[in-house]
Amino acid sequence: MVNLFTSLPVPTQQQLRWQDLELGMFCHFGMNTFCDQEWGEGNDSPSLFNPVELDARQWVRTAKEAGFRYFVLTAKHHDGFCLWPTSTTDYSVASSPWRDGKGDIVQDCADACREEGIGFGLYVSPWDRHEPCYSDPQEYDKFYAKQLEELLTGYGTLVEIWFDGAGSEGREYDWTRIMNLIKQYQPDAMVFNMGAPTIRWVGNEDGLAPYPCWNTAESARVSMFSEASLKWLPETPRWVPAECDVPIRKDRWFWHPDEEHLLISLEQLMDIYYRSVGHGATLLLNIAPDSRGLMPEVDVNRVIALGNEIERRFGHSLAEMTGEGDKIELELPESLIIDDIIIMEDIAFGERVHDYIIEAQSGGEWVEIIQGSAIGHKKIDQFKPISADKVRLRVLGAIERPMIRRFAVFNSK
Repeated sequence: MVNLFTSLPVPTQQQLRWQDLELGMFCHFGMNTFCDQEWGEGNDSPSLFNPVELDARQWVRTAKEAGFRYFVLTAKHHDGFCLWPTSTTDYSVASSPWRDGKGDIVQDCADACREEGIGFGLYVSPWDRHEPCYSDPQEYDKFYAKQLEELLTGYGTLVEIWFDGAGSEGREYDWTRIMNLIKQYQPDAMVFNMGAPTIRWVGNEDGLAPYPCWNTAESARVSMFSEASLKWLPETPRWVPAECDVPIRKDRWFWHPDEEHLLISLEQLMDIYYRSVGHGATLLLNIAPDSRGLMPEVDVNRVIALGNEIERRFGHSLAEMTGEGDKIELELPESLIIDDIIIMEDIAFGERVHDYIIEAQSGGEWVEIIQGSAIGHKKIDQFKPISADKVRLRVLGAIERPMIRRFAVFNSK
């Protein structure tokens, strides 16, 4: 019998569900889209905001067709412009010509996510370059809490709340108050990297997780925006898995005209996939709608090609099994060429493995093909094609009895 009462850090049920999502689509859209900029200063006129062809269903359908399982919208970026008709400020869609000031992009996205059956998350920048009361921390805390309350209560179930630390160096927000709002209204939502986070930033904007990428708070890299000035609250859980954010256009979170040449290639995207999801993290890939309010066709085609390639390589295994203990041996139905292996621990029991090798039986002899340390939620090992009759996982080091949720072999060619 397995001892369920392990002393190892383990995820909550909410974290388990979130880690199984694996692929999320980030959507940066706002005033910056119309001003050819990344970080607006908060002084651009709402009259500029008019995405006359806006179709949030196109955005979310793109995510769904590409195999993404959740969608995160920038409800408010650093410039303070709000994509919902907030009562806190007139710097919002309500003051724009779009839909005669009666539109609500947050609502459109929430509805589209429900229709497509994927999770919906919101990015809400703490830093606000427009709001005059930002210079008064106590007044701004009230202001920001009211904005969060509107978003947490007005748009249904949220899968994630994304707090960007950029611009907040040296600023202490009322994180206890913020976390209490989330606990009250969206207790199942993941909290990204600030306050008492349940998921963390991976440490770069390239979509790449280091290897090994452990899930424990003790081993996590804290955001470069919060290393010195912003501290996680004491109630931060011991298990804090990583999310890897990256834009599909090199270094561009918002859409800019005539920058299709910055679109990341399919080969590069697959490398990112192997080094994010394949390192046990979750990938949050940004696709930015243009000034029409539509995701550009070239970006849509590229992300769908990524989804198709992931499905082609990993949609169907040649053979797989579950198991526990220091050695798991998978017998193939016949001698097969393999070049990829997926291993997943049952992380409900924590991360137990810290040293392993994979061997293939070829021509009657066992040949070592991979060495590794962390497995965690998922480890994808890619190697030179080899003909094998059997494949085995041998765990050389583990904290407690290894619990392997999936051991699967593939031919990706």
